[in-house]
Amino acid sequence: MPELPEVETVKNTLNQLVKGKVIDHVTVNLARIIQRPDDIEQFAFMLAGHTIQNVERRGKFLRFVLDGLVMVSHLRMEGRYGVYASTDPVEKHTHVIFHFNDGTELRYKDVRQFGTMHLFQPGEEFKLPPLSKLGLEPLEQEFTPERFKAALAGKKSKIKAVLLNQAYVVGIGNIYVDESLFRTGIHPEQLVSTLTDEQFRALHQAIVDTLREAVEVGGSSIKSYVNGQGEMGMFQHQLKIYGRQNQPCLTCGTLIEKTVVGGRGTHFCPVCQTLK
Repeated sequence: MPELPEVETVKNTLNQLVKGKVIDHVTVNLARIIQRPDDIEQFAFMLAGHTIQNVERRGKFLRFVLDGLVMVSHLRMEGRYGVYASTDPVEKHTHVIFHFNDGTELRYKDVRQFGTMHLFQPGEEFKLPPLSKLGLEPLEQEFTPERFKAALAGKKSKIKAVLLNQAYVVGIGNIYVDESLFRTGIHPEQLVSTLTDEQFRALHQAIVDTLREAVEVGGSSIKSYVNGQGEMGMFQHQLKIYGRQNQPCLTCGTLIEKTVVGGRGTHFCPVCQTLK
């Protein structure tokens, strides 16, 4: 958390809140958040005077596009952005503050302290980590059934573990992998090499549909996720498999089981998703 739908929602919200604002100066309260450059004073100096032209997304990463710079931000587990008046009290765990010349501030808060920020010259961010090795974007036109199958071709691992790997398809994450696999009746431990063309097409469509539906309602607020305006997502009320262990399957009534695949808690129906 957050996954693609949540980051997409944060992106859309931030474009409403900070697009066109000019950074006066930057305060960094926790140096480990700033990964590039490795000097927080240089980071702040480079950003001063720049205008936020747009906020975009690549996988689970936010791209703050400025005039002459790009800041890549990863929220990781609990990072969140919010816009405040400069007179508002600064909450605990606020690690980076972007002070705008209109008296407002964009504040980055992260209880777990796992989030990161990188600065690049425009275009450079796609050639270097953390964006350089990301896979297909599942909500873009490039994500066709053919390209999806080709990205996974030759993989001998379990399908869930492969879908969680951001080098093949980005942003799906634990919640939406479980939901997509349930929609297609594919067991999360089924080997990629055993999937049929029909299963690939069905899974491709399930991924697209699940992510789009989640984006429409602002993502899922399973733990602490809120968008840039402090609002929760609503997709958790539409989940059919994730988080429902020991509850009846909505399709067949069998109790949903939970196991671990790829190091992540995994939910499935033993009847609707038989292991082939």
